[in-house]
Amino acid sequence: MYLLTVVGLCAAATAARLAWALLKCYVLPSPLNDIPGPRSHSLLKGSEDRLQQRDAWPFLDQLTEDYGQVVKLTSLFGKHVVWVFDPLAMYHIVLKDQDVYEESPWIIIGRKLFMGPGLLSTTGAHHRRQRKLLNLVFSIAHMRRLTPVFGEVASRLRTGIETQLQASADGEVDVLGWMGRAALELIGQGGFGHSFDPLVQDVPNDFASAIKDFVPTIQSLMIYLALIIPFSPLIDACERYPALSAFVGRCFDCLPHAGLRRLKAIVDVLTSTSRSIYAEKQAALESDAAETKMRVLEGRDLMSVLLRKNTRVDAADRLPAREIIAQITTFTFAGTDTTSNALARILHLLCLHRDAQAALRAELLEARARNGGADLEYDALVALPFLDAVCRETLRLFPPVPWVSRVTNKDARLPLAAPLALRDGTRASALHLPARTTVVLAIHSANRSTQIWGADAREWRPARWLGTLPAAVAEAKSPGVYANLMTFTGGGRSCIGFKFSQLEMKVVLATLVSSFRLSLCEGANADIIWNRAPIAYPTVGPTDKTPRLPLRLEPLGH
Repeated sequence: MYLLTVVGLCAAATAARLAWALLKCYVLPSPLNDIPGPRSHSLLKGSEDRLQQRDAWPFLDQLTEDYGQVVKLTSLFGKHVVWVFDPLAMYHIVLKDQDVYEESPWIIIGRKLFMGPGLLSTTGAHHRRQRKLLNLVFSIAHMRRLTPVFGEVASRLRTGIETQLQASADGEVDVLGWMGRAALELIGQGGFGHSFDPLVQDVPNDFASAIKDFVPTIQSLMIYLALIIPFSPLIDACERYPALSAFVGRCFDCLPHAGLRRLKAIVDVLTSTSRSIYAEKQAALESDAAETKMRVLEGRDLMSVLLRKNTRVDAADRLPAREIIAQITTFTFAGTDTTSNALARILHLLCLHRDAQAALRAELLEARARNGGADLEYDALVALPFLDAVCRETLRLFPPVPWVSRVTNKDARLPLAAPLALRDGTRASALHLPARTTVVLAIHSANRSTQIWGADAREWRPARWLGTLPAAVAEAKSPGVYANLMTFTGGGRSCIGFKFSQLEMKVVLATLVSSFRLSLCEGANADIIWNRAPIAYPTVGPTDKTPRLPLRLEPLGH
């Protein structure tokens, strides 16, 4: 009887604690309550749930235009989320006080579990040590050496598309599929000196399939994956002890959930391929055969550069093998869908704006003619003003990742460039954020704000980059690393590979736009919808779930 009483009291205490955790946001006063924002349409899900819908773009525009540069959202059980695109606030979040605003621990843990201790999975001094070495790898000097490598991949891409068109009666091509294949091969050749896809023919590739299925599989398992947070010490131990890692892997194989087993299979493919690439490079570097060793010592790919740099820095700054292997998976994951979908977006926009397509083609053909018909080298390519304007304007208006989130690890004071009108009628020049507040860097809003970019901020107009930008752009002092934009964020966790991505995009565009005339399809394939997701993707119509972008391509026959 006594035992039953104790069990009952424990159960009641647990239930009460859970109920309080769920309801305290509705009961306790918060310094965030007076920040303006949209009403919650669900007591359970709050207003943030609208961001996760496929057609969330109007809601994003509402957040950008209908409130101040700081907006309060609510998430599960009324928890406050702060949507921020005030430039001074973003400066504090990503630069001045970046150690206060960290990525969510469960996101870091998940990345470490699935990709290893790469740049996206480390924090603090560990992250800075990795980035210090990797910054040397992504230098302009190395981008120059990579340009011919990218040109060779783009040439194979053109050949593959031409081959498909010869067998096509209507000239339609799924551009998104081709951009995905090309982006993977570009990161393979430019990043690791490894070929994933010949492009000139269809060859099954387990690694490509794993990369493609990785994010959708994780999204379908979010509830289950949240349970790994309490086991983060075990994840760290698995990194140090291979036997323990193998045991945990066998436990995953025994789980009765098909989705979790599928995720384990995907991670196994990513990890084994990354290890194989590293082992091949390291063996060549340690080889007694001079020719084999020189392939790494003189290699243009980033992995060869990284291995060379890693042997020359102080011992305290060197990356161990497991961290170098993790960078392979990390770079591939971070650089494939973002680049491919951005390229697909540009090609779609060029179909919608035929005058821009014609102007870009004229610029490219003229530059090629000046170069004797040869492919353009790095300096000539990046100096093309309209090509650069097309890339900048697309990445401004349609950033592949529309926001990133941070969590305060202690109480914080967040200064604002523009005083915020609060619900109680007062104005605030700074906000008090309690510890564990989720803060969202609103990239989409920062890049589209009419206060900064003018009345036509929501229009795709590459010509804006050919003239003088509004004075407000410079005055805002955006902390972003690229073109006064937040597309690649800023500070110590900004996208380290944004120059690499820019070069990929320009080489592919230079090849395709010079070789094909692009236009929209007719009939059933004409209705292209871009869906809100972690990385926005196109479908034919609003209900289709298959990512694809069919366009008509006509060879120009130069």
